[in-house]
Amino acid sequence: MEKPAIHPYIPIIIGVLSVALSAIFVKLTTADSGVTAFYRMLFSILIMSPLFFWKYTHEIKKLSKRDWFFTAVAGIFLAFHFILWFESLNYTSVASSTVLVTMQPLFAFAGTYFFFKEKISLKALVSGAIAISGSVLIGYGDFKVSGAALFGDLLALIACAFITIYLLFGQDVRKRLSLVTYTFIVYSASTITLFFYIIAKGESFGPYPASEWMWFLLLAIIPNLLGHTLFNWALKWVSTNVISIAILFEPVGAAILAYFILGEFLSLSQIAGGTIVILGILFFIADYGKIKSFVFKNRA
Repeated sequence: MEKPAIHPYIPIIIGVLSVALSAIFVKLTTADSGVTAFYRMLFSILIMSPLFFWKYTHEIKKLSKRDWFFTAVAGIFLAFHFILWFESLNYTSVASSTVLVTMQPLFAFAGTYFFFKEKISLKALVSGAIAISGSVLIGYGDFKVSGAALFGDLLALIACAFITIYLLFGQDVRKRLSLVTYTFIVYSASTITLFFYIIAKGESFGPYPASEWMWFLLLAIIPNLLGHTLFNWALKWVSTNVISIAILFEPVGAAILAYFILGEFLSLSQIAGGTIVILGILFFIADYGKIKSFVFKNRA
């Protein structure tokens, strides 16, 4: 194998910081959650369009009617994942929201159990129980702060479930398409869903001040396109599990950034609960590398 130009861990670290900035940018916007999600996806596909139409349009022929249906459903769930996650940030802290969304591998395992009859081992049950106990501790601490914070935690958990459903519907289609084509189609379906959601909700597409457009564009460029592109580049040189473990530190990076940028302080229950969640998922990864491979190789 050819030697990489730079050590793979450097792009991985940049990738983690990139995705960690997502929650910060959302917190800095004043637009409705659906609008923020819409422009994040719209700017992403606009930036991808030249590359897609220049090099990848021929792959469209590989899609069957079933593929189009599954891709559309994946895009719909991705749209509502963003809506719920962004909305959760209006009620709870960056730290609580991001650490609960990080429980995605456990939702993925539950999905593969029900849909693909994967067996559940004792280690999986124990690791799940550990992570869930951590999320309960976070929820308990947030509930002591306010009922709204607990509501935000619940939205984050539902958002986590929705991103897993998105992956489950898209995994088969992704096998036959390049990352660029699959991402472009799913992002397009998601953008269309968000467009009609905004209309149904009566939310405004604009006008917005220049600062809002800057956050929308940065959401598209940094977490969407830069972060996950770097992860996929690194996969050529490192194990999928390395990426998986690195992404678990997204809540850590997000919490640190939230402290310096937003002035958000961590409570003892958030620190303890977040640590328990991450330890539970690390324990889970040690036994279920193939599930993690599914989660992160197909993550757009």
